[in-house]
Amino acid sequence: MRKESNNFAYIDGANLNKAIKELGWSLDYKRFRVWLSEKYGIKKAYIFIGMISKYKNLYKYLQESGFTLIFKEVIYDGTGRPKGNCDADFVLQVVCDIYENNFEKAVIITSDGDYASLVNFLIEKNKLSVILSPSIPKKCSILLKRTGAKISYINDQKSILKIQNEKAPNADETTSGSFS
Repeated sequence: MRKESNNFAYIDGANLNKAIKELGWSLDYKRFRVWLSEKYGIKKAYIFIGMISKYKNLYKYLQESGFTLIFKEVIYDGTGRPKGNCDADFVLQVVCDIYENNFEKAVIITSDGDYASLVNFLIEKNKLSVILSPSIPKKCSILLKRTGAKISYINDQKSILKIQNEKAPNADETTSGSFS
């Protein structure tokens, strides 16, 4: 009998949303959560995301889909664009979970090179399973590629992870730009 994995996923919500949107399709988060469990043995999947009250229905949908949301307070720049950089919270959560020995392996979901030092740390501790890049290979940060970590591309799974002929929650475009 095969032992079940206790792996955690850490998702840069803004990076995932922006990259998938740039590729021209919409991610079915319920399917994505199931796929993460089946493919990578993910028991807990964090999404790091900016908190904007008008997107409460999106947040509820993500939680109902099986994600644990870690919110960042959002501020607005001079043009009114929301800014909620979650990088420090993301890194801190991974390190806390390692310190508390909460998981076997981590799946990091981002294309952002700011996480390269975290990836190197996970490799050093033998705690990294894979980086799942929401971007295409040429748009995934060279800094992540230089770590030597295994990188897989979510777009390669588009046929099973995209929303299929159904109305998505917040079909009024609240998913776009909501991952601040």
